[in-house]
Amino acid sequence: MTTTNAALKQWVEEVAKLTQPDKIHWCNGSDAENKALIEQMLVTGDLIKLNQKTHPNCYLHRSNPTDVARVEHLTFICTKNKDEAGPNNNWMDPAEANAKMDALFAGAMKGRTLYVIPYCMGPINSPYARCGVEITDSPYVVINMRIMANMGDAALKRIERDGVFVKGLHSIGDLDPNKRFIMHFPENLTIKSIGSGYGGNALLGKKCHALRIASYQARTEGWLAEHMLIMGIQNPAGKTRYIAAAFPSACGKTNLAMLIPPSNIPGWKIWTVGDDICWLNVGSDGQMRAINPEAGYFGVAPGTNLKTNPNAYTTIQHDTIFTNVALTADNQPWWEGMKEGTPVIDWRGNPYDPKNGPAAHPNSRFTVNAKQNPCYSPHADDADGVPISAILFGGRRRELAPLVYEARDWTHGVLVGAGMASETTAAATGAVGVVRRDSMAMKPFCGYNFGDYWQHWLSFADRTDKLPKIYHVNWFRQDKDNNFMWPGFGDNLRVLSWIFDRCEGTVGAQETAIGNLPNAQDLNTSGLDIQPDTLKELLSINKDAWRTEVEQIGEYLNEFGTHTPAKLKDQLSDVKKRLA
Repeated sequence: MTTTNAALKQWVEEVAKLTQPDKIHWCNGSDAENKALIEQMLVTGDLIKLNQKTHPNCYLHRSNPTDVARVEHLTFICTKNKDEAGPNNNWMDPAEANAKMDALFAGAMKGRTLYVIPYCMGPINSPYARCGVEITDSPYVVINMRIMANMGDAALKRIERDGVFVKGLHSIGDLDPNKRFIMHFPENLTIKSIGSGYGGNALLGKKCHALRIASYQARTEGWLAEHMLIMGIQNPAGKTRYIAAAFPSACGKTNLAMLIPPSNIPGWKIWTVGDDICWLNVGSDGQMRAINPEAGYFGVAPGTNLKTNPNAYTTIQHDTIFTNVALTADNQPWWEGMKEGTPVIDWRGNPYDPKNGPAAHPNSRFTVNAKQNPCYSPHADDADGVPISAILFGGRRRELAPLVYEARDWTHGVLVGAGMASETTAAATGAVGVVRRDSMAMKPFCGYNFGDYWQHWLSFADRTDKLPKIYHVNWFRQDKDNNFMWPGFGDNLRVLSWIFDRCEGTVGAQETAIGNLPNAQDLNTSGLDIQPDTLKELLSINKDAWRTEVEQIGEYLNEFGTHTPAKLKDQLSDVKKRLA
């Protein structure tokens, strides 16, 4: 099999000449191909068959212990002008980066098969979807990409029709951490990744294409590629509104996307469109519409159980690839946070000993088709996407941010997203409460200068008057004894239902210096054990603390120099005046 696209054919030939594989395989995405690759990896030991009675069609992959997470310090944006990449990215000159990578790729696939993976990010028939081709020498990457994207013949046909595709070149190399790099060349839609087999570094359709390259592509084409979940909220009357939400890691993104409404708030339903990435376009009707470019979930296993996320837990009971989890005596997958089972083999493949650390790696993963999710939205594959009524930003703030507030308008909402931050937890760093700014939760993923990115966001106000409302949420407020003041999880629906009502125009709000907060009587607390004083504190602001916050946001915006839009500084000035 080959292709009628001359540019693709030539690129594959050039890569084969450089990397010198034993053979070339064009992936068609079929069940037979997938089965053959799994059988091959069972023979080589790259996959281990799990208990087929309890977990049918589930397998375990163990990655090299030095290769278990994304490597931000080895991830570069390679543009001709350093300023284009901005202080939010590591930069390398494209000529230097290409020379470095070509030297590492020379002969890297000797003794291996070169796999050509045509894929489509988003519904195959959507005008908002974008295609790519990943070349890899890893069969593990092939079977994961088949789950995470629309991979195979249909994608190749679309590439041949459209003539445009993102080029992704990947090799596991020799897994030497000193020869590990992930390079992005947004100006010519190219990614080069070597030395890692880990998902975020090796499944090039995911963070590399769908965020870093796509965000750059989106600016030129007039859309947004965002690190956001997409969910539908259906009220008791049967009306569904869709929201997109951006949170930094460890802030409950997947849990929110798959939320199960509490039994004491009957009649509501949640639909998952996507749990991680969202592409936003202005439709022909002026409405902002979203597609999820991914076809699967690449989720963190530890902490996932029937209590924290019943839908995710149910989703991964069959046809799932697990990476770096532990094993029980009867070959079932196990990780910290599981309510049953006992680990006997750790994620490295050694007998489990608590003295050697956790049984499953803290970043161990599951890869699974999104359609297995019990609350998968029937509109997740709509070619035109789903209409977005609200955008949520949020993070972990112990004291500062109220439970929820609404931006005054789109421009103010862009400031809310640009200035959003999270505080570190002891588990993450040892230093508690360090505030880290993470604009729109895109710090590791924006493919160009944050100042220009904010300007691109602001530009949508000139394009339509039907933009979504913007909110900031904070599930993590703590009292003086460090207890969480809000129950979180399913009860977050109470906040979402207030947002729903605001979008409907059926409920009021109290205006404050930072935005509009709910009136206490408008937040549904029926059946909730929460004291009036606690609720009052959750729905109020401390002006002194916010004055400090505004100063710190100002310092952060100034880090981007002349690229920071004047409109954002004006907005910050307005907040400052209102706080005075």
